Amino acid sequence: MTFKRDDTFSFRRSKSGEVSISHLGKPVTKLRAKAAEKFLNRIETSNLDQAQQIMARATGNFKRGNENSGSR
Repeated sequence: MTFKRDDTFSFRRSKSGEVSISHLGKPVTKLRAKAAEKFLNRIETSNLDQAQQIMARATGNFKRGNENSGSR
């Protein structure tokens, strides 16, 4: 199963059950075992925008909208 949106996150599930998440085509993280299973369960019941947020949270390194963007 592959979920892809051209300008943001995508994921790929391997036969072994691992989930690889990419951002702009570059690998960001891999989920294994229970984390992969939980991720897939959440993705299956989400729409496109929700899926993008789930993938961003799974990577742990992307802004959530409350960071300062300017310099002081």
